[in-house]
Amino acid sequence: MTVMLYIPLMRDLGMSWEDIKSTPRYELEGLLRALNTYTTIHAYDGYTDTDIGQMSKDRPEVRTSYNNSKRLKDKYEILIGVQKPRKVTSFRDLL
Repeated sequence: MTVMLYIPLMRDLGMSWEDIKSTPRYELEGLLRALNTYTTIHAYDGYTDTDIGQMSKDRPEVRTSYNNSKRLKDKYEILIGVQKPRKVTSFRDLL
């Protein structure tokens, strides 16, 4: 468990062993959550819906992952004010 915590911090965030040892565990976990969110949001940057459609023919889980990425990106863009929230006008919009 501990190794799974340290490797992404060192590899992806460039933290040294001394940085990790001097940082409280709750801050390290917060950094990992933020890194996971960032990775999820930007996993499909540069791909269009057509590209995802082609990839999902061979691997259907790609579409689910792409939709999760888009949903999370839209959520954070609404939170920071880049996008306006969509108004729900029908039951279909809720789904």
